[in-house]
Amino acid sequence: MKLICEICKIEISKEVTKLENLIFLNENEGQDYIPQGFYIVNDGKAGIELKGSIIINIKDLINSNLHPNESRLNGCCGYDGLDGMNRVCLNNHEIGTENSDCWMPHFVALNPDLVTFT
Repeated sequence: MKLICEICKIEISKEVTKLENLIFLNENEGQDYIPQGFYIVNDGKAGIELKGSIIINIKDLINSNLHPNESRLNGCCGYDGLDGMNRVCLNNHEIGTENSDCWMPHFVALNPDLVTFT
């Protein structure tokens, strides 16, 4: 499956498959939280704000840019995602939050109200 922006229908992810075995999640700082090619739906236990978020590897995100509002792009070595959604599709529709700062596991949390599977 791929994810698309709900508004403009542009593909925003490579092909991803649901990760059934959560033992492969990695909570180490500065490393990929979820293996490339997979997704999970946040159950609220991962310390991710929006329950129901679709979590993917940053390398699986395509046709996306950083948010044009620079106040959302805080972090020291990457993006901490603490100031609201910081990723938009190529048509500037908000889609989710990249967490890629040095003190956290790295992933993208896509808002389930703004993206859908195709």
